[in-house]
Amino acid sequence: MMTPKRIGLVGFDRVTGLHLVGTAEAFAAAALDDGYGGRIPCYSVTTVGLDGNRFQAESGVAFTASADLQNAPEFDTIIIAGGSGIQAPGVSGAIAAWLLRRMATTARIGAVCTGVYGLAPTGLLDGHEVTVHWRAASDLARRYPRLRVNHKKPLVQAGAYYTSSGLSAGINLSLAMIREDYGPHVAQAVGRDLALYRAADDPQDVATPDAPDTYAMDRFADVASWIVRNLDSDLSVEALARRACICPSHFSKAFKSVFGAPPSEFVENLRLNEARRRLSQRQKTLRSVAASVGFKNGAAFQRAFERRFGTVPGRCLDEARTGPARTHRNRQAEDAATPTMGAAAAASGCTSGSTASAAPLT
Repeated sequence: MMTPKRIGLVGFDRVTGLHLVGTAEAFAAAALDDGYGGRIPCYSVTTVGLDGNRFQAESGVAFTASADLQNAPEFDTIIIAGGSGIQAPGVSGAIAAWLLRRMATTARIGAVCTGVYGLAPTGLLDGHEVTVHWRAASDLARRYPRLRVNHKKPLVQAGAYYTSSGLSAGINLSLAMIREDYGPHVAQAVGRDLALYRAADDPQDVATPDAPDTYAMDRFADVASWIVRNLDSDLSVEALARRACICPSHFSKAFKSVFGAPPSEFVENLRLNEARRRLSQRQKTLRSVAASVGFKNGAAFQRAFERRFGTVPGRCLDEARTGPARTHRNRQAEDAATPTMGAAAAASGCTSGSTASAAPLT
C-alpha cells in the first residue's frame, strides 16, 4: 500500500494566507485511482508553527498549527510560506536553524515567494539562482549577496531546493513537485481540479479538460496507480502491457507519450525514490528496502541508486541512524540563528544534495 508523502508547511505571524491554503489545497487534490472508484491520497500535509501558539496571516485570518519547530515529525518535503513576518531576523533565523537540523531526513525544501528568507540564512542556496517577488528582490540580494536573485522567473530549482515568486507561487510550486513525484498526469488533474491553466513556467503543464491527450492519459492512469502500489511486483513492459491490454511495442510508445519516459525508466525512478524514502526509516535494512521496492539483486540496487543519487544506499541508512556529522560552521549557524549564518555542509544525495531530479520522469 502506498504511503502518502509527508509535507511540512511552515507558517508564522504575518504570513501570506494564500501561501498556506493554496499550497495545502494543491497537495490535497493530488490523488491516484485505487482501481475501485476510490482515491489514494498522494500527500499528507502538516502545518508547522514556530511555537505552540496560533499565528495570524496578514489578512487577519488565524491559523492553528498541528506541530511546531520543537515537536514536528519528519517530512519528505518542507515548504516555507512567505509573508512580511519572515523578513524579521528572529523568524527567519529560527526557521533556518530548524532546516539545518532537518537536512538529514528531508528530501527537498521549497520556499513560497518571500519564504526564501527562511532558507537563505542556511547557506544552502549560496551561489545558486533564486527567485522572489520583485518588491523583495533588492532587499534579498542586499541581505544575502551570495544568492543570484532573479525575480523574473516564477519558479527556480537548484538541486532539491526550490524558490518561487508571486501570489500564486505556492500553487505553482506544489504543481511542480507533484509533477516530479507522480508525473504530468497527476499534476494536470490537480490543475484541472483547481481550475488552473498553467503550472509554474510550463504552459503545457496543466491541460484543459478537453485537451487532445486526455483520453490517452485516462487510459494509462490505472496502470500508473497500480505501479505505485505494487513496486515489488513484476513491472516489466510485458506485464504492464498485459494489464493495459495493449501489445508491448505499442504500450511502450504510448506510455512514453503520456508520461514522458519509457516504462522501464519510469518504474526504476519510482522504485529508487521510494527506496530513498524508506532508508530514512531507521529500523530498515538495505536488503529489506531493496526487496520492498522490487530490486531482486542487491548489487543492481546499489548501482542504480548510486547512478541516480550520487551516493551509496548504505550511507543514507547510516545518516538516518546517526545523522550527518555537524561541521563547525553548522554548529555556529544553529547557535547564532541569525541572517548571517554560514553556509551549511553540503547534503548528500541521501536527502537534498544530489543534483539528480527527484522526479519519476526525466
